[in-house]
Formats: sequence, structure tokens, C-alpha cells
Amino acid sequence: QVQLVESGGGLVQPGESLRLSCVASGFIISSAYMAWYRQAPGKDREFLADYNFRYSNSVKGRFVISGDTAKNTIYLQMNNLRPADTAVYYCRANWEGKQYWGQGTHVSVSS
Repeated sequence: QVQLVESGGGLVQPGESLRLSCVASGFIISSAYMAWYRQAPGKDREFLADYNFRYSNSVKGRFVISGDTAKNTIYLQMNNLRPADTAVYYCRANWEGKQYWGQGTHVSVSS
């Protein structure tokens, strides 16, 4: 059974950092397409980064995607956070022709 579980969200102040984790089960991350997205209130879900190390312009230079195959986990290191980064962050996997999403983890950036 394929499952993606995100964690690491929280409330931080502008300029601070967070690291999100996405633990995958039911498949091996190196055999799948893996990516991070986010969805702010009232907005569409937005691509952020994928495990091919492509980044959206909105986070390039501030966010870094990485992975640990031993833990079957991908990470999103988020630096210099801004109020505009407030959103629910999701992990996505495409594996054997199907798409999977985690339940999301909420990030709030506020002073």
C-alpha cells in the first residue's frame, strides 16, 4: 500500500527555517517521481521542487530538496521564510502510472 506522510510544519517567524519530511512506503523513492507542492488559502496547488532538483522561481535559492534512500524519505529545507510561504505543504509521488499525495503539513510564517 502506497503512503506518503509529511511532517515538520509549524509556526515560525519571517527569516526563520524549517525542514519538512515526507516518508514514503509501498515503493522506493528512487523508482518514482517525487515532488513538493504547496497550497495557500484560496489559491491553486503550486509546484515547488522535484527530486530531479528543479525548482519554481518562487523558491529557487531559498528551498532545497534532498532525499535519504535508506530512510525512503525526501526533505524540503526551507530557509528565509516569508509570510507568503504560509500554506499547506504536500508531497507527491508518481509511481507505476499512478499519482499519490500525502495529507499535507501546515506551515505558517508570521511575526
